[in-house]
Amino acid sequence: MSILIDRNTPVIVQGITGKMARFHTEDMVKYGTNVVGGVVPGKGGVEVEGLPVFDTVADAVENTGAEASLVFVPPPFAADSIMEAADAGIKYSVCITDGIPAQDMIRVKRYMYRYPIEKRMVLTGPNCAGTISPGKALLGIMPGHIYLQGNIGIVSRSGTLGYEAAAQLKAHGIGVSTSVGIGGDPINGSSFKDILQRFKDDDETDVICMIGEIGGPQEAEAAAYLKEHIKKPIVAYVAGMTAPKGRTMGHAGAIISAFGESASEKVEILSAAGVTVAPNPAVIGDTIAKVMKQAALT
Repeated sequence: MSILIDRNTPVIVQGITGKMARFHTEDMVKYGTNVVGGVVPGKGGVEVEGLPVFDTVADAVENTGAEASLVFVPPPFAADSIMEAADAGIKYSVCITDGIPAQDMIRVKRYMYRYPIEKRMVLTGPNCAGTISPGKALLGIMPGHIYLQGNIGIVSRSGTLGYEAAAQLKAHGIGVSTSVGIGGDPINGSSFKDILQRFKDDDETDVICMIGEIGGPQEAEAAAYLKEHIKKPIVAYVAGMTAPKGRTMGHAGAIISAFGESASEKVEILSAAGVTVAPNPAVIGDTIAKVMKQAALT
């Protein structure tokens, strides 16, 4: 069992004819992802990497049975592409696009609530690295070779820190069940809490690694949830200990504007909830290895 995707999940790529979309589509196919086609309005009937291209997501779903989509659409049109996927019956969408206006994402969030929860598309991103279940499927832009298959679930706002955690775990001979990038924008499709709920119910995930950063209330909300509902060991790292208040740092959502949004405050909140917090990014793998050893001894 893995969360969100597996080797059988049929995937389409929205914006597949773009340079970066072509590159990462080829990479996903080589990894073993079940990519079944792409969508670019006005280019239906052509092929990319031997895959059929359709004019609409609805056409792609009807002809391929696609259940997941990867959005590689430029920022001015990305929100419409996400909503199109939701209307077409896509179950899971990953939006890689960076720079989508916050107002557009507010519209996307409101739009998706027109569907009952059992029919509502799950969205991760925008501005994320994607999702990978090692040895099964890759839906995004992460380097698949750094991920071993195993029992650590990773959820991260930062794509590169998610890679760093996976690489450190591989050096320890420790693998990953699923790694999910939720994105660094202030308004995203899924929160830490949303993904933690899925890891809680995943039999193949024994330990959870949560990588946060300054800005926004998501880490505090996650801490409140996991304290009451999750018994699995959790290791966290929060980036931005030296970030000045009021200044955006890297991600659009990484700006301290209220109490509880600085790295030190988030570390305090997570620690109080029973989370083991790594003091710096270089020891995320070491910290997880120690927690696993302690869990095995108790």
